[in-house]
Amino acid sequence: LKVGSVVRVSRSEKGGWTLAQIPEVESGFISAEFNSGAVRALVGGFDFYLNMYNHVTQALRQPGSSFKPFIYSAALDKGFNPSTIINDAPIFIDPRLTGGQLWEPRNYDGKFDGPMTLATALKKSKNLVSIRIMQAIGAHYTQEYAEKFGFPNSRTPAQLTTALGAGSTTPWEMVGAYSVFANGGFRVKPYLIDRVTDTAGNVLMRVNNPQAGNEDIRAIDERNAFVMHTLLCGVTTEGTGARAYRTLGRKDMGGKTGTSNNSYDAWFAGYAGRLVAVDWVGFDHLKPLGARETGGGLALPIWIDYMKVVLKDEPLYVRQQPESVVELNGTYYFADNVDESVHNVPLNGKIEERNRERDILRDQIF
Repeated sequence: LKVGSVVRVSRSEKGGWTLAQIPEVESGFISAEFNSGAVRALVGGFDFYLNMYNHVTQALRQPGSSFKPFIYSAALDKGFNPSTIINDAPIFIDPRLTGGQLWEPRNYDGKFDGPMTLATALKKSKNLVSIRIMQAIGAHYTQEYAEKFGFPNSRTPAQLTTALGAGSTTPWEMVGAYSVFANGGFRVKPYLIDRVTDTAGNVLMRVNNPQAGNEDIRAIDERNAFVMHTLLCGVTTEGTGARAYRTLGRKDMGGKTGTSNNSYDAWFAGYAGRLVAVDWVGFDHLKPLGARETGGGLALPIWIDYMKVVLKDEPLYVRQQPESVVELNGTYYFADNVDESVHNVPLNGKIEERNRERDILRDQIF
């Protein structure tokens, strides 16, 4: 709301005041400390008493492209690197693999940009690249890998559609999953209650959830988490989430937009400072949010408005580069997964026409 905004209200039967028009679109927002899981903010929807429903903890929705980072993380563990070249080109999936119907997936903008690096594909949220990655590493491997982040197999199908976020999850699960990338690879669990005391202040119960740094809860190794952070940083500075950097100007951010099929769901999941936050926008009963509505246009602004306030005067969160990670021309790689081929990739991630035949080594696989 701004000064001068008109808000129409009406008097209720009990004498109170309520909005004359109740919003149809719902949203769920959660923010937590990514090193501990302590929840700092939670908004379950417009008004819990209207439907007794918490969209953060109860709403199982398709995450869309906000699920892609988990596919990319799995690929890094399978030998891919940020400079791996993958073809963004049309693909046709055999009906036998889809349950009886030919599947011809498209990118959101309907365009195909040809061979590009893994890093560029995540920035642009290329659907065809994600599908080819999942084809290469295997659907069942991806399903098992996603479980490391807290996504149950029952809601993460071992099918190629999962590469585009066709499973289901909640903002509560997503905030825990994105914490893994933010805190160096540890799966912390979000929690709301820190301790319970009596009237005299005596502590009756205290939460002792394991925190980041406890190897018992490590989900992925530190090099994977660090390289994924650099890729997610690219999304918020140059990709579909670039509005975050343009507004906040922080270099410690990482995140990903998400839009499900037919724009039923809009997401943004990301982190900055010491906080991770996830926002979802959609209707309770599945229907499109509108033509061309996206996570970057609907959910990201909510995330930005929150971070703008809570991170005011907060210093940048500095992540130390692991010894098992090396940097080359501004891109980070696993130290044991750098070969001569990465030297052939220009900084802008685009492959010159004369180099394509030589560099597109993986296109035969995909």
